[in-house]
Amino acid sequence: MPTSRPTRKAPTRKPTRRPKAGRHNLVRTLPVRLGVILLFACLSYLAYTYVVAPRVNMWKALYGEEQYPAGYSIRGIDISHYQGKIDWEKLRKAQIGNEPISFVFIKATEGRSLLDENFNDNFYQARESGMLRGAYHYFKPRVSAKDQARYFIKQVKLEDGDLPPVLDIEEEGNLSPAELRQAALTWLRIVEKEYKVKPILYTNYKFKQSYLSTKEFEPYPYWIAHYYVPDLVYKGAWKFWQHTDCGKLDGIKGKVDLNIYNGTYYSLKRMCLGN
Repeated sequence: MPTSRPTRKAPTRKPTRRPKAGRHNLVRTLPVRLGVILLFACLSYLAYTYVVAPRVNMWKALYGEEQYPAGYSIRGIDISHYQGKIDWEKLRKAQIGNEPISFVFIKATEGRSLLDENFNDNFYQARESGMLRGAYHYFKPRVSAKDQARYFIKQVKLEDGDLPPVLDIEEEGNLSPAELRQAALTWLRIVEKEYKVKPILYTNYKFKQSYLSTKEFEPYPYWIAHYYVPDLVYKGAWKFWQHTDCGKLDGIKGKVDLNIYNGTYYSLKRMCLGN
């Protein structure tokens, strides 16, 4: 019978000593912590500068802290079916800041077949309320400009004392700048020939600079859309400024666009048909 071999004991391992957190480790991790703090500070600064600050006025408008551009006294609005049924008696007495509503632009048509469902009622009520009234057309770039002009003329019967017709152009529709300019000019010239007055051109600053900044458009009064800024930095000539889409007025449920006219009430009346 074989003799049993003696059992070998497994060698004992000395426990690994973990370095104690101390001054050495703190010094070693300090640059990392400082880097994280600096990165957070930089991101916070960039977020405030490019996200928060430009929208402060917008948030004030959304939450009812209304601000109106200083130095202008002739105030107005523009409306469409989005404002729903308007209480014109209340609206007639409403004020923007401390000024009455002097003028109102009303959406009439879009493309070559869409008539705003509230246009006729709004257009009539605006005159009865004693406001200077105008009508605008929302331009669709992929639709014949001639057809759009003819449709606007068919639907909108402007009278002496009304503001000039307005071309609202905000879409490029995959047209080249040259094609879009030609389409816009076609509409403007047809409508000008019909009403014997230069139509107003409405668009935002960037769109105008990109597509409609050539000399052919200089004779047309410019209505600029630029929101939530205390001052307008546009250097060219302009007649109207749509400064917010978050206005609140008695007689209108929800929000409404607010505008100012760059001039006197007398010069505004001189713009109207028949003058």
